[in-house]
Amino acid sequence: MKNIVYFDLETQRSADEVGGWNYADRMGMSIGVTYSTARESYHIYDEAHVMDLIRELQRADLVVGYNHCGFDYKVLMGYYPMDLRPLIPSLDLLEEVQKYIPHRLKMDALAQMTLGVQKTAEGLQALRWYKEGRFLEIAEYCCFDVKITRLLHEYGQKHGRLYYQNRNGGIMAVPASWATESV
Repeated sequence: MKNIVYFDLETQRSADEVGGWNYADRMGMSIGVTYSTARESYHIYDEAHVMDLIRELQRADLVVGYNHCGFDYKVLMGYYPMDLRPLIPSLDLLEEVQKYIPHRLKMDALAQMTLGVQKTAEGLQALRWYKEGRFLEIAEYCCFDVKITRLLHEYGQKHGRLYYQNRNGGIMAVPASWATESV
């Protein structure tokens, strides 16, 4: 059985605090979460166990995330001396969606129209929780984001598309290029 690992992380510092988005490797990981199809469970990592997280990602047959290639791997590069992007087989749902839509869609936009669910918080809230030492809230939020990522990936795999609402209020479909059968 293929081990697909769904992945997300939250940071300790914002882009403003480290000098901009180009310095994601300085943001630090507060919490990282994976869901492995091989073990059929979630795993939560704190900063002290970031190398265990990286090893899990490296052992996966495929890592699926939402902007994880463009952001989360860069955060992890603050702990690891090499660029993880070429080392880990990855499917970044944001990158796949952007092949068809010229603007950047938030994961929440796809989740609402495709699955009928909303994210429980947003990244800035997770930064506040970190500063307040509220790691359980960060872990719950991050677990839910990983679950949404998994559900979006599986929905796209099964139905060949995801849905979002365009700027005019219309419901639009975007192809799921990873689907085994296009519908």
